Amino acid sequence: MKKVLKNVSFMILLLQLCIIFGQDRSAQKRIIIDVGHGGKDSGAIGINSIQEKDVVLNIANAILKLNKELDKPLDIYLTRYTDTLISLSDRTKLAESLKADLFVSLHCNHSDNQEARGVEVYASKKQGGYSKESVWLAFQIQEKFKTKLGFESRGVKFANFQVLRETIDSCAAVLLELGFLSNKDEGSYLSEATNIQFIASIILLSIQN
Repeated sequence: MKKVLKNVSFMILLLQLCIIFGQDRSAQKRIIIDVGHGGKDSGAIGINSIQEKDVVLNIANAILKLNKELDKPLDIYLTRYTDTLISLSDRTKLAESLKADLFVSLHCNHSDNQEARGVEVYASKKQGGYSKESVWLAFQIQEKFKTKLGFESRGVKFANFQVLRETIDSCAAVLLELGFLSNKDEGSYLSEATNIQFIASIILLSIQN
């Protein structure tokens, strides 16, 4: 049976954000949102011709917009703001130079099996000073995507991705694979502006603690 992704109320998610960020916080966390791929590197290409680099930039921009609407926004920076290719080493250097508290890398998945679906969240295979915090956050994000948006959970996984390996000693770091562009349902879902807002709100809710 085809699994249907949830069309949740964006206003409910926004209200949750406002309540959380309305709490007294002396210093907001500094977050680096790593916008995957860019420029000549399109990343995955979906069956409807959408490109991973565009989807993740749309999500990142939606996160920025939602964050600015909050009473006490987080201190968020993107690794790229336009369709530009940034080297992996420069992405991690930005997190170090800005003394980030958290590094979140945004990606979408692809498979030759068009039935493959779901969200994967990765933490660094390499053990570092922020390994425990990274794994905890990975499980929190995975759970929110499953319960609030109805995405299938493919589990928290561990990998030797450069952007994780080179940040794990300076801050918590996770990499998100936000559904399969090669899957008809998820590719279509990720093509809709309203759903991009839902995904952005879930990420913002997840990183506020």
